[in-house]
Amino acid sequence: MNELFRQIRLPGLTIPGNLLLAPLAGYTDAAFRSICLEHGASLCFTEMVSAEGLTRGSQKTFDLLRRSEGERLWGVQIFGSEPQTAAAAVRAANTLGVSLFDLNCGCSVPKVLKAGAGAALLQDPERIRRLVAAMTTETQAPVSVKLRSGWNQESLNYLETAGAAVAGGASLVSLHPRTRAQGFSGMADWEHIAALKAALAVPVLGSGDLFAPEDALRMLRQTGCDGVLFARGALGNPFVFENTRSLLSPALSAQPVTPAARLQTAMEHLRRAVLLRGEEAACREMRKHFCWYARGIPGAAELRRRAVTATRFREYEEFVKEYLDRSDGIDRGK
Repeated sequence: MNELFRQIRLPGLTIPGNLLLAPLAGYTDAAFRSICLEHGASLCFTEMVSAEGLTRGSQKTFDLLRRSEGERLWGVQIFGSEPQTAAAAVRAANTLGVSLFDLNCGCSVPKVLKAGAGAALLQDPERIRRLVAAMTTETQAPVSVKLRSGWNQESLNYLETAGAAVAGGASLVSLHPRTRAQGFSGMADWEHIAALKAALAVPVLGSGDLFAPEDALRMLRQTGCDGVLFARGALGNPFVFENTRSLLSPALSAQPVTPAARLQTAMEHLRRAVLLRGEEAACREMRKHFCWYARGIPGAAELRRRAVTATRFREYEEFVKEYLDRSDGIDRGK
């Protein structure tokens, strides 16, 4: 096995590879995770879920944790600000057979920040330590933390927050090297990932500006991190996992990603989403996914126009078939 594509070993858990799907609110449900796993993702995280909601037994919260049939390993990301609540949330979810619990320390949604959770925790490393310590007491599964570089450019304290997480018992640290103030603007500073890897004894995952296999290769080489977390780069592009693995391990090959392959995968994604949440909700939610799948395809504007008004599986099926039939005719010179 090529040294850049390798297992990640944590206490009680071996992740078979180092190409992971990051938690993405509104995107990484069971249907999308199953597609990414089939295309080479080593482990996928759920959408971020509320520790408070898990503690209260909220059905809506537990629905976010629905697991796909082929999901042998899965990571669950929670957000919260109170150690006691985080511990209770882990205890509640632990019965589901979670492989890895992750604490969100990067979300900048106002209601999350107002509750003192997500990126607000970057201002309080000691609270991060106590949260992680509370979580680890309730599970045999490893606990990880996903951080940003700091609250703003004047408080780049990722070494301190990561150190606090590890002191609390974190077995893995992920870093998106932008500040809370940056959001997703500007460039991710991969030097922060390299510095964190050099400072910690536990595995480090890197995130930020990963949109192609070559980006992952460059991050692994430049920073020495143990693995990568694809986020926006995987939307509409689950093929990025198998293509990255092929790049890191030349003995493995990946098929070319044609427009037909993208649209056929989108339809399989929709089929699974329908089974997960019903036709009406699945077709509505698929609109945003479909726009990502269509990105860069000739005639994408028309595909997007049809998708954003589709309300039934049959409608998606019809316009995709029309597109593929028309494309086949063009390819054959008709």
